[in-house]
Amino acid sequence: MRHTISVLVENKFGVLTRVAGLFSGRGYNIESLSVGETIDPQLSIMTIVTTGDDQIIEQITKQLNKLIDVIKVVDLTEIDHVEREMVLVKVAPKQDDKAEVLRLTEIFRGRVVDSSPRTYTVEITGDEKKIEAFIELMKPFGIKEFVRTGKIAIAREGIKK
Repeated sequence: MRHTISVLVENKFGVLTRVAGLFSGRGYNIESLSVGETIDPQLSIMTIVTTGDDQIIEQITKQLNKLIDVIKVVDLTEIDHVEREMVLVKVAPKQDDKAEVLRLTEIFRGRVVDSSPRTYTVEITGDEKKIEAFIELMKPFGIKEFVRTGKIAIAREGIKK
């Protein structure tokens, strides 16, 4: 089963390496990893997406809690939360297809963040299914490249699943 784990850590040199090392050292895969400062610049939040059964996730959680710079570990899969991803898609539509690319971008509530005579770079945010649907719709128009942020997530206040 897929799990989204939120890890509050001290914003110090080497913390990311220790967390990633914990996963690789035990043979666990990280599907996505996002890290950023919190309101307090001395703290960062990591959002890690990984796969495993309940026993594996419990083991990961226990091991993360043992790391010195880790303050709090929460498996967001177990609680009500909001999650988003962002993708930048560089598409090279033919002249006849440019209006359709712009129309689809608008439908997906995206925006063009860069354009050239031959390409549009579109930004889309949303859940994983929305991102994947947009990418699939853009394929026929000629995707040159795309990059994804990976999932970020935050617990909803006071609501349990």
